[in-house]
Amino acid sequence: MPVAAVFAGISAVASIAGGIAGSSQAASQNAQAQANYEAQKRAAEEAARLTNEYNKKVFEADKENYKRQRAYEWDTAVKQWQYNTEIQDYQYLQTAKQYLSSVENTQQQLVYNSLAALEAQEQEQASLAEILNQAAFQQEGFIIENLKNEGRAALLQAGGSRAKALQSTVAEQGRNAAILSASLVSAGMQSQRNMRDIQMGRYADDLKARNAMMIEPERLPDIPKPVMAPERIFVEPMKATAAFVPSPIQQSTFAPIIQGIAAGTANVAMAVKK
Repeated sequence: MPVAAVFAGISAVASIAGGIAGSSQAASQNAQAQANYEAQKRAAEEAARLTNEYNKKVFEADKENYKRQRAYEWDTAVKQWQYNTEIQDYQYLQTAKQYLSSVENTQQQLVYNSLAALEAQEQEQASLAEILNQAAFQQEGFIIENLKNEGRAALLQAGGSRAKALQSTVAEQGRNAAILSASLVSAGMQSQRNMRDIQMGRYADDLKARNAMMIEPERLPDIPKPVMAPERIFVEPMKATAAFVPSPIQQSTFAPIIQGIAAGTANVAMAVKK
């Protein structure tokens, strides 16, 4: 057998063996790629499951927190409404007490004004009575003085001197009576003016006291009761799905063998031709 043919056979066997080894390597790589693919799918599914569990827990926690917050806010609103109502009632009662005290003080002031006016009127009447008494004493003095003068005139001698003396006495008595009468009229008119002033002063004091009195308080409208806010609408989280994992590209396990056989056949054919 020629040496070339021997080397060609050996080369052909080596090519075929290489093709078989390449096929085995391709199969191993395909198996590893498939294993990686399955592992990625399992990891994606596990991630989707964990995400869904977490989202569900968060969703349930949000609903529970909302319910607790809603209950807390409602309880707080009711307590605040009750407190505000109590404060309003307390303020009204305090104002009502102040008003009653103001009414009582006003009534006492009006009574005082009335008593003060009566006292002033009595003093004015007493002053007028004193003037009248003094006038009566003066009138009595005039009469006595007139009688004395008449007595003196009677002692005078008859004739013109006696007549003149009597006329002078009468004239003096008339002047005194006129002066006294005018003084009494003036005193009476002044007393009437003083009485009117007393009445006007009392009216002004009464008006001032009434104006200073508080206005009767009115109860404010009831504070509106709290209203529950509309409930929140919850939307369940979208369910997560496993991420897409592309299928591995499979290498051909027959191509290396075919290539090895083809290479070996070519080598043998070339050796035969030589």
